Amino acid sequence: MTAIESAALTAVRDCLGLKPSETLLVLTDPPLLDLARVFVKVSRTVAREVLLTEYTERELHGQEPPPPVPALMAAVDAVLAVTSRSITHTQARRAASASGARVATMPGITEDCLIRTMNADYRAIAERTQRVTDLLTRAHVARITTDLGTDITLPIDGIAAIASTGLILMRGQWGNLPSGEAYLRPQEGRSEGEIVVDGSLAGIGALSEPVHIKVREGVAVGIDGGEQAQRFAAQLERVGPLARSVAELGVGTNDRAIVTGNILEDEKILGTVHVAFGNNTSMGGSIDVPFHVDGIILKPTLTLDGRVVIDRGVPGF
Repeated sequence: MTAIESAALTAVRDCLGLKPSETLLVLTDPPLLDLARVFVKVSRTVAREVLLTEYTERELHGQEPPPPVPALMAAVDAVLAVTSRSITHTQARRAASASGARVATMPGITEDCLIRTMNADYRAIAERTQRVTDLLTRAHVARITTDLGTDITLPIDGIAAIASTGLILMRGQWGNLPSGEAYLRPQEGRSEGEIVVDGSLAGIGALSEPVHIKVREGVAVGIDGGEQAQRFAAQLERVGPLARSVAELGVGTNDRAIVTGNILEDEKILGTVHVAFGNNTSMGGSIDVPFHVDGIILKPTLTLDGRVVIDRGVPGF
């Protein structure tokens, strides 16, 4: 078995918990078709039936897959989305989860990322992620600051955080592979401050210069920076006003993740935080728009109710 096949087998057997009695649906699009076929090959050694469905690449993260894909997702035991754009925050994924399917999404996954991150200790990542999830759930206010100028306050009182551990073993569970993050939706309309994204932006990649985002009453009201900032602003304009909504605060917990420009991995980096804009319905919010874009903040200081949880990129949990 090759290194990539071994990593793929770890993903479906250990992280997704695929069983000999189960049917797996593998979703893909043209850029990732070859890698998806690796997952199909190894999954057929552990599952009763494996289906492969390819559809046209979506334009943005958070756009729905085409019919009849949602119906297929809801009809199987497990779904593995090896796609260029994320379907994590889509109605199709939510409906599949509600039907009981376990759903693992791998937007933009690469062979290098898969081999490296599937060697992580996901039991340790799960324990670390749960600790951060509990801290977020108990907190009232989060604040992020950085030396580059980030200073944003996000009210999170009364909102339960979600643990994305990389172990998707129970009926209806869902999350990314690779994983390792704790996240929640801030209270809508109440985040205030400045964000300087210096790591990467979903759909844009690793940043050559920081993107400055001004947030007022939970909405991005100003985007400044270079060419990548202009591309991000153009995405927001194309989708509409709801895309500007602060959707998520996330904390990375995966010690094997590194900055690659692929948001799937970048948002999991231990010692980083990310703030997303757009759809928050998967986290219990009301902003339903076909757009969800995360911005990675490197070397942040994160405080929860005044307690330092990350100090300039050094985690204290």
